Amino acid sequence: MPPLISIIVPCYKERPNVRPLVASLDAALAGRDWEVIFVDDDSPDGTSDEIRSLGAIDPRVRGLRRIGRRGLSSAVIEGVLASSAPLIAVMDGDLQHDETRLVPMLDAVAQGVCDIAVGSRHVAGGDASGLSSPWRHRLSETGIRIAQRLLPMRPGFAPLGDPMSGFFACERRYFEQVAPRLSGEGFKILLDLILSAPQPPRVLEIPARFRPRIAGESKLDVLVLVQFAVMLLDKACRGYLPGRFIAFAVVGGAGVLVNLVVLDLMRRSGAHFGTSQTVGTIVAMGVNFWLNNALTYRDRRLRGRRMWQGLALFMLVCSAGGVANIGIARALHDAHHGWEPAGAAGAAIGVVWNYAVSSTLIWRLR
Repeated sequence: MPPLISIIVPCYKERPNVRPLVASLDAALAGRDWEVIFVDDDSPDGTSDEIRSLGAIDPRVRGLRRIGRRGLSSAVIEGVLASSAPLIAVMDGDLQHDETRLVPMLDAVAQGVCDIAVGSRHVAGGDASGLSSPWRHRLSETGIRIAQRLLPMRPGFAPLGDPMSGFFACERRYFEQVAPRLSGEGFKILLDLILSAPQPPRVLEIPARFRPRIAGESKLDVLVLVQFAVMLLDKACRGYLPGRFIAFAVVGGAGVLVNLVVLDLMRRSGAHFGTSQTVGTIVAMGVNFWLNNALTYRDRRLRGRRMWQGLALFMLVCSAGGVANIGIARALHDAHHGWEPAGAAGAAIGVVWNYAVSSTLIWRLR
């Protein structure tokens, strides 16, 4: 028989925290039928080896090792779909989430009090002091304010005070019903789960303490907030425009600005227009590749030799996209559609071409 509870733990480079986390779950869930599923994104520190060695002596410990892809949200989705337990809980692998709050969270879901129980830092009795720096506090607070403006309200339930929490519980069946609508992008799976539900879920916040990190390293940086914004845009577009495409297009806009800046600097230095445009285009392509590698395809980021191969292929792809852009624009202009519509259509074709080929060729090299 499957266990009644599955704890899903997405992790990356958390080897020293694996055994302490399992020990803390053993104490917090004493008398309950549970398992823990670690979803490891091929950590180079041997996290999967540690999970495997512990699982050899404790059948409640399971490991799911992912090759060639990364991301907390997608890791949680795969972990939940690998479970057969009726109740699931999601928590980080860094020991910062308060495992003693799992029982009241799981009981609230099992008793039908709510659809999702959230371990919250921002209700009476909660504590967010474990955030390691003023920068992380500001980053979290900014995300919370943005999210609260977008979250739907459920009659009879208070507004969600901690939509950025990564610590929550729900029925597996409920998660699976919403899963096809999830973007799977970024780090804020709870917010994605709420925004993707067909109707506003009943959410109950359970006060929880967010502890300081003891071992390992934080993965929170400014790019996480950018991915968060992209995920919100994806939801605003109702999935018709994938989050990656939105990020790719925004990066392309940044590349246009870089091109114009370089062109102006070269003009001021007395360079010929053709030379200036060539240099500006090459620089813009390089910046676009770097931003896409760091942001749009962060979960498939290319490194070392593969990065240089990807850069060369990206240059080639963008050059072909530029030819298509010019060809389409010229054809529409010759058909008397005007400069602006012709230019916009050509640019759109170029972006779609670059995105489609980049997604299928460049960031598949690994």
